[in-house]
Amino acid sequence: MTKHHDEEDEDRSPILEPTDRHILGLLEKDGRMSWTELGHQTGLSTSAAQQRVKRLEAKGIITGYHAALNLEAIGAGITAFIFLNPIDPEEDETIPGILQTFPEVRGCHSIAGAASYLARVQAPSTSHLDQLLTRIRKECHCGTETVVVLETMFDDLGMLGTR
Repeated sequence: MTKHHDEEDEDRSPILEPTDRHILGLLEKDGRMSWTELGHQTGLSTSAAQQRVKRLEAKGIITGYHAALNLEAIGAGITAFIFLNPIDPEEDETIPGILQTFPEVRGCHSIAGAASYLARVQAPSTSHLDQLLTRIRKECHCGTETVVVLETMFDDLGMLGTR
């Protein structure tokens, strides 16, 4: 029997059980939570909590664990968002690969609107940011428009945990 494209495979269903959603919310808040604490907070045994997490990892729902860095403390306290518009549309698809080589670039998104891409960068100073913009325009063959962040009230809120 052939599946239709709109029928979801059970393992790929975007609908999550309440316990799995609870686990994801807890791990979003504290990715280093012990199996014991995770089990305690979800009403599962330690091994059941571990098995659930392993299953969520295997399904690709949990894609990794990361450390949150104090960017000012590591010399990258200036956050900026750069809109990139290619000069030659033929080179549009090369921009993400080039941006990936810049250590200051933290993210790149293909966007709808006047620009083709939106990049998030971290720099140690505005003069460094100015030099970075020059290098990006030159190497990516694009025009840029930049927004510098003055203060971050919040960032990267969890999708499933409490706020």
